[in-house]
Amino acid sequence: MIKSTTRKRAKSLRFSHNYTESISLVSNKKILGYINDLITFLNKKIGKENIISVMLFGSNTYANDASKISDCDLLVILSDNISDSKIKSLEKFFSELEIKHELRARQNSLINTVVQVIEKSTGMYISHFITRKSHWFAKKFAKIFRVNRIFAYLFAPRNLVLKSMISSSEIILGKDLRYINDDLSITSFGMIKSIILNLFISIFAILFDPIYDKSLKYELEAIKWSLKASNIYLFNDTCELKKMANRFVKLNKNSKGLASFFKRFLYLRNLPIKRSFGYSFLAPINILKIHMLGLSYKKLIKDKR
Repeated sequence: MIKSTTRKRAKSLRFSHNYTESISLVSNKKILGYINDLITFLNKKIGKENIISVMLFGSNTYANDASKISDCDLLVILSDNISDSKIKSLEKFFSELEIKHELRARQNSLINTVVQVIEKSTGMYISHFITRKSHWFAKKFAKIFRVNRIFAYLFAPRNLVLKSMISSSEIILGKDLRYINDDLSITSFGMIKSIILNLFISIFAILFDPIYDKSLKYELEAIKWSLKASNIYLFNDTCELKKMANRFVKLNKNSKGLASFFKRFLYLRNLPIKRSFGYSFLAPINILKIHMLGLSYKKLIKDKR
């Protein structure tokens, strides 16, 4: 149904239901299988007329960003006549699909249960998000990503996340609704929220490490989103993680520490997750440094203007 491609950008295809489908470089067979099963189920369960758009975003839309810890990152936008109970039933099935395609482990211990509650509350390592068209146009962050509303209001850098997500996305089914990107204002307040959120995730990972041997992946996620947020704030675009990292190394050219930190970051993303105590303890200070580079150079650019 969906075929992987070695092209740098997307190849346009025709789907059997006459929607336009566009898929970028996705070489991971588990993710391709997951997308195919999800779309097939959606067509059967709610009908193609109720599927407004399906968007693939994140690491899998760039040739060199997909890694051993990458999830799928699919946003499904449905028509407004789909009820909350129907969305919840879809989410249960999609979660089972994630387990089937080895994108998520089944809850088999208290620690895994706690971890998955945290993932659900923050949206980390969730391969699907289901929302309605009206929520998408209203930019209701908690409704789009189905995360805890209070947590999203207090800590989520909403416009930074949405703008970064849209900028690194492909429409694989239905209509292209990404033009809401034009109305997303990026402020320094969003960057402050990003600092707080990613420092929280980073410190949580360090504290959780003694009892959970995969906590490093949350550290890497916090670093990744610090890069993405600061990059979209400063440069108003998105690109591969390696290029983003090089941009901030150049901004901080008097320090070799950040360059080696990013080199290690890219290396660890492509390894099976294991503990790395020394690297974990460096993460919070470098997360702060990434954001401060974005904030300070943005101010410099404004002053020059």
